[in-house]
Amino acid sequence: MKNLYGTGVALVTPFTEDLEVDFKSLKNLLRHTSKGADYYVVMGTTGESPTVSAEEKREILEFIKNHNPKGLPIVYGIGGNSTHHCIDEIKTTNLKRVDALLSVSPYYSKPSQEGIYQHFRALAKASPVPVILYNIPGRTASNITAETTLRLINGTKKIIGTKEASGNIEQCMNIVKNAPEDFVLTSGDDMLALPLFSIGSKGVISVLANAYPQIFKKMNDYVLAGNYGKARLEQFKILEINGLMYEEGNPVGIKQVLANMGVCQPYVRLPLAPASERLQQKIASVVKKMS
Repeated sequence: MKNLYGTGVALVTPFTEDLEVDFKSLKNLLRHTSKGADYYVVMGTTGESPTVSAEEKREILEFIKNHNPKGLPIVYGIGGNSTHHCIDEIKTTNLKRVDALLSVSPYYSKPSQEGIYQHFRALAKASPVPVILYNIPGRTASNITAETTLRLINGTKKIIGTKEASGNIEQCMNIVKNAPEDFVLTSGDDMLALPLFSIGSKGVISVLANAYPQIFKKMNDYVLAGNYGKARLEQFKILEINGLMYEEGNPVGIKQVLANMGVCQPYVRLPLAPASERLQQKIASVVKKMS
């Protein structure tokens, strides 16, 4: 799906001081990110989906559908370590005007490759829209191997892509080499966006694009023009700030950046805690240099 090439912004969920969903700030965020986004990723883990209620998820999705400045494609996050619960959520979510699902590999239980395969086969069968795999072994404690990814691609046409955050370039190369040309391998790590572009990825699902969508747009444009020298300079612009994003958990860092920019407030829901004074100072310093 070419409409899912380029930069997908893994949207944060803005909260008010009393931790209600801040729809006014969400509208600001959509306007801000529309400057460089190619599509939106709604209710991924950067959106704090584990701490957002089912009713809030419904309201957030409908709000984004109706306040999407450029009518960008929407990818919606549904995933977990219970196949049954994921299927139930698929069936009870209004997926009209949603272009695809993003589904993280089952976490904690560390299923076998056969279990992972059967899980995603079942989700693909239940879903009325295409499915993008999300492989992030550092958080799920298990890897979706290249062999399993390719088996899923060959087993169902519903699996159209994978968000790869394994950090394993060789694994990504095996997928790109053996998958159909239109299969969407996208980077799940901002700092690997350019390296993965070079081996055939179609883009990045980005945390930092919440704050710096135009950097990612320029990087993507330079790659498409074959100018990796200028693309590299864009990638380098986020090098210093990237590490700060994860020092105290995601999306703590990116929300603090957005607060410094006046886009939304930095509030997060427990068990996440707002950025420490030390981290706030470090972020403020780097944001100032980047402005």
